[in-house]
Amino acid sequence: MAAMFSQNPVMNGPNYSFSDSPQTNNGEPREHRFNPYTDNGGSTLGIAGADFTIMAGDTRHTSGYSINTRMAPKVFRIGGTTASQDDATIVLSVCGFAADGSALRDQLDTICKIYRYRHGKPMTLNACAKRLSTILYQKRFFPYYVTAMLGGLDEEGKGAVYSYDPVGSYEREQCRAGGAAGSLIMPFLDNQVNFKNQYVPGSGTGHDLKERERHPLSRSQVETIIKDAFDGAVERHIEVGDALQMLIITKDGIEETILPMKKD
Repeated sequence: MAAMFSQNPVMNGPNYSFSDSPQTNNGEPREHRFNPYTDNGGSTLGIAGADFTIMAGDTRHTSGYSINTRMAPKVFRIGGTTASQDDATIVLSVCGFAADGSALRDQLDTICKIYRYRHGKPMTLNACAKRLSTILYQKRFFPYYVTAMLGGLDEEGKGAVYSYDPVGSYEREQCRAGGAAGSLIMPFLDNQVNFKNQYVPGSGTGHDLKERERHPLSRSQVETIIKDAFDGAVERHIEVGDALQMLIITKDGIEETILPMKKD
């Protein structure tokens, strides 16, 4: 029987089984490893207001200590009818493995476009949030390696942010940060947006302290908070920086703002 030869030029010889695997110079088996994931850095956040939502992210794309590009957006319009997505009503942010983020964005965008074509109206934010959860859950055995967030206005015109884990568990929140500097930004948002650990000065001591009254933040206040959050993140994390991209969703549409940040 003729011998079977490998088509792999690296092996350049007969096929082998795991019991007869290639050996290193010192005679020990050579390890074979396949890792399909990588982390391309960057951070995203979303904050829901009374009648608006702002989704934001930096534009740095990294591999280890290298910067691959300084302009890699992580926040995208979803479900529009044109190439520029001018009439989109929903925003998706993805952070983590950039290739998985692009695949997830394209899949959700396609589903929203098909829905609009079949029903003659855009998909609601709540329906899109549930559909994104299903997409992620279907890939649970080989998950999209991303932190995803969905932002927009609900059926009542109120701002909403949905946050996800890689296998589809999700919840609606007032604010959420994710990515490389998520653990740095989230405590700041808890204090400034969720009013945690904020008390009325002189109201007492210990348990007698009165909590500060909670109230919806204005758009200008939220924009300032986002800028401050990312300004702090770029000082403390090498994978965040270059530019800040903000998408503001209101009843009049989606506005985009890009602001410069530190590049070192």
